Amino acid sequence: MADIQIKNEHPEGAYGVRILRARAREFLEKLGKGDVELSILLTTDPGIQELNRRFRRKNRPTDVLSFPAGNEEPLLPGFPIPLGDLAISLDTARRRASEDGRSLAFELSRYLAHGLLHLLGYDHEVSEREARRMARKEAELLGVPGMLADAQGVGPKPSRASRTGVEKGSKGSRETGRGR
Repeated sequence: MADIQIKNEHPEGAYGVRILRARAREFLEKLGKGDVELSILLTTDPGIQELNRRFRRKNRPTDVLSFPAGNEEPLLPGFPIPLGDLAISLDTARRRASEDGRSLAFELSRYLAHGLLHLLGYDHEVSEREARRMARKEAELLGVPGMLADAQGVGPKPSRASRTGVEKGSKGSRETGRGR
């Protein structure tokens, strides 16, 4: 079973923690990654801005940052495989959910799915083919296959991440959106 650690640094983050814990277990199971260790930080815009500044040299808040552990085997026998860390801004999730007419639960789930895929090596900046592959997997995790049809004006609105791409920063961090 996955070892999921969530640290809440947001004063109103209890709901977000419940959503992230449930969806992380579900997504990891769908991905066939049951024996992993995952850390998630639920934070504020100022909190994620500080991480973005420190690790990516971008002094602005963003939606989610991914820090892959880079391990494919457990560090010690009998322990889970360290997958990596995610930092998610609840403030950004609330704002974008409201702007795009989506629920907060869906927006948090979207950030989680996108971040998890980056931890597993997906990278939509590599090529259009890889971007489509990642978008399909994200839609599959979210249970929204119509997400790929958003270019034709059907299905959910396109994610900011799919419109803007991932930017790579130092220390292996990744950002799904453009930040503000």
